Amino acid sequence: QVQLVESGGGLVQPGGSLRLSCAASGSIRSINDMGWYRQAPGAQRELVATITSGYSTNYADSVKGRFTISRDNAKNTVYLQMNSLKPEDAAVYYCKANIRGYYYTEDYWGQGTQVTVSS
Repeated sequence: QVQLVESGGGLVQPGGSLRLSCAASGSIRSINDMGWYRQAPGAQRELVATITSGYSTNYADSVKGRFTISRDNAKNTVYLQMNSLKPEDAAVYYCKANIRGYYYTEDYWGQGTQVTVSS
C-alpha cells in the first residue's frame, strides 16, 4: 500500500505565500515524477507543476515565476512554494506521484488540500 498525505493548505490574503507538502509512504522502491495539480469549483483538474526524479521541473504558464516545486528524495516528499498568490489560485491542490512499488509502477494521488486566497 502506498499513501500520499498533503499538508500546508489554508487561507491567505492576495499577495501572500503558502508552502504545500506531500509525503509518500508505504511499499515504495522508488519515485519517478511527482507533481501538483489543482481543481477549482466547476473547473477541470489542471497541472500546476511537475518535477522528475532528476529534478527537472515544468510549470503551468499561470504560475511561472511565482511557484516553485521541489522534492526531497530521502523523505519521499514533494513541496510547492507558492508566492504572490492571487484569488484565481484558490483551489483544491492535489499531489501526484508515479511510484515504483514491489510489484507495480503506477500513479498515486493525495487527498487534496484546500487553498483559499481572499482578503
